[in-house]
Amino acid sequence: MAEVKTVSEIIQEISPYYSKRAKEKSAGLIDSVAEAEHTLVYDSSSETLEPVYFFVLDLMNDFKLNPEKLIDNFASSPGSGHFSEIGQRATVMQQQGAKILGDINIVLRSVLNIIYDLKEFRIRLQYYDDLRSKVPSKSEGARLALKQVWMDKVDIQKGNSAIKPLAFQGGFATLIDAFLAVKDEKEVNKLDLNERIRRIVTPRIAEFNMWVEHSGKELKKRYELERNYLKSQVNSLKLYSRWAKPYLRAAAKLEQKDYGRNPDMVNIFNTLLLELTILGRNELKVKESALEGSLPNDFQKESFLRKLKRKYYSCILVDFKFRGIPQRIQTSQHYVFGGKVEITFKGYSLNEDEIFKLNEELDKSDLSDVIGLMEGSTGESLKQIQDEIDFFLDEKEEKEEKEKDSSNPFSALFGSYEKKREDKKPEKIKIKEVKKDNWIEKEHLRKLSAKNAIERAFSLFDIYKKVHGMASYT
Repeated sequence: MAEVKTVSEIIQEISPYYSKRAKEKSAGLIDSVAEAEHTLVYDSSSETLEPVYFFVLDLMNDFKLNPEKLIDNFASSPGSGHFSEIGQRATVMQQQGAKILGDINIVLRSVLNIIYDLKEFRIRLQYYDDLRSKVPSKSEGARLALKQVWMDKVDIQKGNSAIKPLAFQGGFATLIDAFLAVKDEKEVNKLDLNERIRRIVTPRIAEFNMWVEHSGKELKKRYELERNYLKSQVNSLKLYSRWAKPYLRAAAKLEQKDYGRNPDMVNIFNTLLLELTILGRNELKVKESALEGSLPNDFQKESFLRKLKRKYYSCILVDFKFRGIPQRIQTSQHYVFGGKVEITFKGYSLNEDEIFKLNEELDKSDLSDVIGLMEGSTGESLKQIQDEIDFFLDEKEEKEEKEKDSSNPFSALFGSYEKKREDKKPEKIKIKEVKKDNWIEKEHLRKLSAKNAIERAFSLFDIYKKVHGMASYT
């Protein structure tokens, strides 16, 4: 399985601003990639760890940061009673996981088959598009290609009376050339052909032209149906992957693993390690900040605000690392966890493109991780499959909107105009790469949101430190 990246590492990859700061940190120019970084350590084997997490969570809500959980991982030492209790359910988990993996394999094969079908449909549809081209050579080439398809797929069903059998076995040597040379019934009479060839070609060219007219529309419908089916299959794959993940991860925890040189995890001890990451954010209010004097006065003008392309947020990333001692509650199957917790508060200044890209990178695991488990493929092959899926699902649909007759005065009575406006929704724009900040964003918006992030990160750190006076901190 591919190495799991932390949220901080993902931010450094997707953000040009923090990629630059990462290089500056490597060169020793700054101490931290984040705008601010504070660490607290709280150690109490007699008290449970849950209040520590929920205190920070509630505190972030009080700061109106609207936190959301991004990472939630755990690992028990194999010799602990907690691990032993989970191990009793290993067989059920493995059987259920194997069943879901079988379903994933079926859906994955279906996705691959649909992709291959869609590729063939696109090639065929290109012929119909080229047929309407104003370039004579391009149009004629598409017509000849479609005639070959018609002879091989449609006309051949007539058996011995089809064009190719008549030409090769019936002695009508010029039949294929005559059929390929004409566009319609009128051109048949202009060719120097005997009467028998004309009687065969005339109905066949009429049948071909009718087939071209209807088959293009049908093929387009089939293509759209296949695209919709691909979307439903990919959604099913994501759903199955979400169901399979808990079983796959639990089964992986039951395997003997090398914990390296981490002294916190001793196989025979009664130990539990937890990793949690939550992200909170506050939008930078440009107009209000300008009125307060934090930004230039021109920033409060509506004409200026309309020119801003991206919103900026003061973001607080909180990483929890728990090292707990599981203690089973009497007359219950549940455990409480006392031990040591290390909390790191990091302040970031992120724009909405960077936040969108961050969520996109975190969501990719729903599809790519399970495909990796199923196929054991390399990262490059997974990327190719994902690129194929994205190509067809993100393809812009060409919709021909027929304008309604505006001369009908009763149309508005039925709400047709209002309905048309309501149904029109903005399309989701996918961001391939986050663009660098322009001068205004770099010198004002980024700096002010970074300043706010620094203040909030310290406030969270300071409040927790004062409430829990025994906590050590850096």
